[in-house]
Amino acid sequence: MFKKYPILKRSLISIVSLLVVLISFGIWFVSLLPREEMKKRWETQKTSSIENISYLSENVIPKRGKILAVVTSTDIMGSSDKSTGYELTELSRAYYVFKANGFEVDIASPLGGEPPVVIDDDDMGKFDFAFLNDSIAQYKTSHTIAMDAVVEEDYEAIFFVGGKGAMFDFPENKAIQAIVRNYNQSGKVIGAVCHGPAALVNVTLDNGRPLIENKTVSGFTNKEELLLIPDAKTIFPFLLQDKLVAQGAQFNEGAMYLENISHDKNLVTGQNPWSTWKLAETMIKQLGYTPKYRQITAEENAVKVLEVYKNKGSKEAKALIETMVSQEHRPMAREFIASHSIIAVMQGDIGRFFSLIGLVSYAKDISEN
Repeated sequence: MFKKYPILKRSLISIVSLLVVLISFGIWFVSLLPREEMKKRWETQKTSSIENISYLSENVIPKRGKILAVVTSTDIMGSSDKSTGYELTELSRAYYVFKANGFEVDIASPLGGEPPVVIDDDDMGKFDFAFLNDSIAQYKTSHTIAMDAVVEEDYEAIFFVGGKGAMFDFPENKAIQAIVRNYNQSGKVIGAVCHGPAALVNVTLDNGRPLIENKTVSGFTNKEELLLIPDAKTIFPFLLQDKLVAQGAQFNEGAMYLENISHDKNLVTGQNPWSTWKLAETMIKQLGYTPKYRQITAEENAVKVLEVYKNKGSKEAKALIETMVSQEHRPMAREFIASHSIIAVMQGDIGRFFSLIGLVSYAKDISEN
């Protein structure tokens, strides 16, 4: 048959060759990941508790007041069949920054009671598992205060947790609008991360102007939203970046899926889940305190490498990797850099894909030698 159809033969050979190349590349790509280290870290972190995290258990700061964290009550994205809820990592990490710095944390939601939660196994770290193993934190998340029952005067600050559900029940909630307006006018600290800034979009001041008009803010960007959910414009009531800009905000857009916050007086906003640590600690600063020392996580160090790569290039990023590997207490999650190489492919940026894979390979080589 192949003699009769030589084109078919050549096509079949090409397809088989391509498959061999793709499989070989896939095996090599997986070999770059610290699989044993990741497995060991996962098993260790699953049993994390506040007692075995020194940041939380040592040098305890006396109580300074209370902060209210607000999560979504929405479990389905609009009329779609996509499930949603609040992002666990965005609550857990901010919760423990507030606690470590002397603030008690209450948790509220538009409807009260037990809200839906999104847990991404790939993003879980020791603080997130500690949160799941913390009986007090778990009681608070399963018995959230309804927003219309919140006593505003009890809190020094408010923090709006992200999660795509926030796009549906934060903007029209009158109790949220009232507390944000009142806190802004009294100078209390307002924080929001990822989709959390949806709480700000319909808040008007006493003069009738939007609260965010002429304010520098960050939130989940259009590019980040549409890369993950291409039909987001038909699912959500609006795209967050578009809505913030339409109401007069100066939108501060950082690199996709990397740390980025905006700090405009008493308003602190973050672009995505990876902005949560810095946002929470910036809220502590705005409250008038120096944040307690916290050892930077392996994921945060990987974010720093990616930021250096974006701003200065591969050479400087490799130099930073060398520095981190040479310092015992500066772990770096190279799997996080690998995940960004996949994002580059999704964006069609093959050059950046190979550059990032080069960084992952370099990190593996120097860490194992």
